[in-house]
Amino acid sequence: MSAARPLEVIVRSAEVLNAVGAARSGLTLQELHDELDIPLGSLHRILTTLGQVDYLRRSPVTKRYFIGRAARALTGAIGSHSARLVKPPAALVDAAGETGETVFLTELIGDAPVCVSIVEAEHALRLFVRIGQEMPLHAAASSRAILAHLDEEVVRTLLEGAELTEYTAGTPHHVDDVMHVLKEVREKGYAVCDNELDPDAWAVSVPIRDGDDRVLSSVTITAPGSRVAEPDVRARMTEAAQRAAERLSAELGNPGPAS
Repeated sequence: MSAARPLEVIVRSAEVLNAVGAARSGLTLQELHDELDIPLGSLHRILTTLGQVDYLRRSPVTKRYFIGRAARALTGAIGSHSARLVKPPAALVDAAGETGETVFLTELIGDAPVCVSIVEAEHALRLFVRIGQEMPLHAAASSRAILAHLDEEVVRTLLEGAELTEYTAGTPHHVDDVMHVLKEVREKGYAVCDNELDPDAWAVSVPIRDGDDRVLSSVTITAPGSRVAEPDVRARMTEAAQRAAERLSAELGNPGPAS
């Protein structure tokens, strides 16, 4: 008795997931078509179905497809998008050593800001952030530092489609309130979260710019608010995050501010 022939649509779906999972920067519909030679009509239907069950996500910013939350949950991780970043870059290690606090890197994967690398504090009372964790769009400094530099209509669409949970009394949980916060982030050049995501949690996040001056990632330093209550301590944390972001931006080919 011959082996059962695999269903073509299942094989093609697996091929799509494998291709997208191997592409750190995501893939467009045309790129998938060119790589897999699946007819565009069939490919579009597969992408739509995989998107409906959150195995794939299409970025409203770049129109590229990325592995979705459901697919990442199968492995308990973020998959191959950021495997190169599981080992913390030197800039994160140095910032953690300088401040003694938790430092992590967040990357926009599709439409989700995800923690892709972390150096945890040696102090007691570590804050719970883990590799692969999706950061709330509206409440996390790491997310705000990225969203503040995206197209405003795209950001509004993302926020309107998200659940804006009121984690604490200080959490902005209406779209217009979040948009106002993002305006302040652009003006300052960094994002601060003070008791807005977790009680007694403070964080500062600085955007990382690539060679085309795009912002799709950020570096964050976070600590219990009681441990960084003094303004001079928070200023030192902010400066450390800014230096780390400058180094990471330079590694991506960004020339930095004009002298």
